[in-house]
Amino acid sequence: MAELPEKLIACHDCDLLQREVPLGKGCMARCSRCGAVLYRNATDSIDRTLAFALAAAVLFVVANNFPIFSIETQGDQSAINLYGAVLSMWDQDMKPISVVVFLTAIVAPSVELISMIYLLLPLKLGRIPAGYTLFMRTLQYVEPWGMVEVFMLGILVSLVKLTNNFKVIPGIALWSFGALTLLLAATAASFSARDVWARLWKGGAREVQP
Repeated sequence: MAELPEKLIACHDCDLLQREVPLGKGCMARCSRCGAVLYRNATDSIDRTLAFALAAAVLFVVANNFPIFSIETQGDQSAINLYGAVLSMWDQDMKPISVVVFLTAIVAPSVELISMIYLLLPLKLGRIPAGYTLFMRTLQYVEPWGMVEVFMLGILVSLVKLTNNFKVIPGIALWSFGALTLLLAATAASFSARDVWARLWKGGAREVQP
């Protein structure tokens, strides 16, 4: 098994270059200049992140295939899901908003979850995923664009306004989006690129062609 060489790390806040030091389980290293957290020794971060990502993926599928809410008026009931809402905005000449919602509420979260599971599941099974460098870069670029929580806030505001004139029935997707928001936040908080690279290195990733 390959050993991790002594490495240097730059502080994200003040850019001070300093050496990495071994940490005890659950401990963290702070910058000697500004005190910012440099890294943590979260030995189970890969397992926890994978569990959160798999649960979030299930809820993401549910949230995109079931109605967000239904509106009942004069005995008639109509329901809409996320993709239907995107198409409706496109048909109503709100194309820029439709594209933004599609990218931030559908594309970005799906790419993030797929990349996360593709990387972490093989590592959990003791394997090195092919093309891991591409997926690590993808996670870095796509993470800021996932805005499910903003979409969720917009839904809640719309529901409050609609209840003044119609009977609104929350759908299963609404609850799924609420839980999905929490799980995505937990996934982002538990994910450690440092731990992923360490596991890749120990698994011989230097010999693997991306």
